[in-house]
Amino acid sequence: MLAIIQKQQNNYVVKFNRPLSHSADAVWAVLTENEKLQKWMNNLEIIDLRKNGKIHFNMNDETNAYKEIAITDYAEKEVLEFDWGKDTVRFELSPTDNGSILVLLETIGGLTDHTPKDLAGWHICLNLLSDLLNGTVHEKFPMEEWQKWFAEYKQLVDAVEEI
Repeated sequence: MLAIIQKQQNNYVVKFNRPLSHSADAVWAVLTENEKLQKWMNNLEIIDLRKNGKIHFNMNDETNAYKEIAITDYAEKEVLEFDWGKDTVRFELSPTDNGSILVLLETIGGLTDHTPKDLAGWHICLNLLSDLLNGTVHEKFPMEEWQKWFAEYKQLVDAVEEI
């Protein structure tokens, strides 16, 4: 399911919508518990889970280097929002009769050549998250699948820029 890009007055909002057949509690756990989080997004490590808390983006290059990311909004089992470079990533979680809906919103200041790469990356990470909930752990990032989605998101970003 491809994300939707909406142009706002001063930025763009990218929305990924993922209905999941798992409870909000189970989804929240894979978003916020490091041993689960790192199985679908191995660079992230929750350090202080609260509004104004922090996350580390680990370089995973054997230097122990990381970038500190600020948690800008938080509501337990509902919202996790954090800085993503100059942009913002927000997860919104709500229960449904059949499980839950996870929405990822990325607010982007401007579209660049890197935008489709980033969006393809989030798309794959959400697939990995879903697979993890379904009991499948991937040992490595699926680069061939990423390339397929990169091409899709390149077309999508190009179409938005033409508007």
